[in-house]
Amino acid sequence: MTDRFQMSMMGEMSFFLGLQVRQIDTGTFISQPKYTAELLKKFGMYTCAEEATPMSESVKLDKDEDGQAVDITAYRGIIGSLLYLTASRPDILFDVGVCRRFQANPKQSQYTADKRILKYLKGTQDVGLWYPKDSNFNLISYFDPDYAGCKIDRKSTSGTCQFLGDRLVS
Repeated sequence: MTDRFQMSMMGEMSFFLGLQVRQIDTGTFISQPKYTAELLKKFGMYTCAEEATPMSESVKLDKDEDGQAVDITAYRGIIGSLLYLTASRPDILFDVGVCRRFQANPKQSQYTADKRILKYLKGTQDVGLWYPKDSNFNLISYFDPDYAGCKIDRKSTSGTCQFLGDRLVS
């Protein structure tokens, strides 16, 4: 009788819940290029011009009470799709969070900001998270509060970032 337990392998994981997982000798890379391409097609942005950043520094989004209303279902569809993408794209998390605030009554100015994020994704479809094998697993977190700093409703906002080893994860 053997005291070893053997388990059959189905092979290396390559996709998990829409995340593409590439495992190589030096580490693991997690990204969502297929989902990003489908997202761009779904919202008619697959052939759009690329942007270098997800949001312009000069754009200051506000309630825009007098702005032109847009289709709320389409706006929420973009936001929901972008939120799912943030699982492997912390670079868009802040910008998506800002745009998410306007889901109740979206205006054209906010919709334009959503489209800017999609244009940024057009040129960065292969961006993802890299976890090298030699990295440690110490969790380090930073918090930056901004008390009553939101210009829209004077609510407090804050920013956080978490590192697993020396890699940003959130």
